[in-house]
Amino acid sequence: MFTAAIFDMDGLLIDSERPIMAAWIEAARTLDIELSHAQYLQCVGLAMAESKQILAALLGGAAAYQHAAAQVTAALQLERADGDARPLFPIKPGAAELLAALRGRSIRCAVASSSGRGQIAACLGSLDVLHHFEAFAGGDEVARAKPDPALYLLAAERLGVDPAECVAFEDSENGAKAALAAGLRVVVVPDLKHPPAAIIERAFHVLDSLHEAIAHVPRWFPVPLERLA
Repeated sequence: MFTAAIFDMDGLLIDSERPIMAAWIEAARTLDIELSHAQYLQCVGLAMAESKQILAALLGGAAAYQHAAAQVTAALQLERADGDARPLFPIKPGAAELLAALRGRSIRCAVASSSGRGQIAACLGSLDVLHHFEAFAGGDEVARAKPDPALYLLAAERLGVDPAECVAFEDSENGAKAALAAGLRVVVVPDLKHPPAAIIERAFHVLDSLHEAIAHVPRWFPVPLERLA
């Protein structure tokens, strides 16, 4: 049915949304601002520029945002003194097993993430799953982030696969919209923010975790007959 799989990263492959949200809420408190979960969730699934604009408005301006952002970076230890990324986000349940199952069937995989390519490589490399992916498309490589289809189109192009032959794994509304606009089918695995009914209705499948996807691999990614001969 599909010949390739393209994955979102944050909230889908890695459990990054929760610690990042907690860090922003704590940083806001140092500014005597109570940033609620609901307010922060406005930023989930958005590109950095868009989330920065929302957070700056919630925190009281650009200066307050910069102050909070510095504290978030320090709290998450995302950077060492030499500037290299040091991600501390765990892999999501079932992600490594699903990637191994796809690799076992020689299914080509890519990442299409709003995070930059350097962050993608650092996060997935630290979790020992980078080798499962043939291609990457980062938010710093396209003019428009999700829900624009550019990231998924770029990932499919780098795989050399027609988008119609790819399935996307996404957790967010904007990510699902981007994949659908690019012509991919979408498997939705909600994380912090459950996509609206309109997205769920258009999804190829909705799962509670990537563990559930493993059972579908033989049907979704059939092995070509010539490889069985």
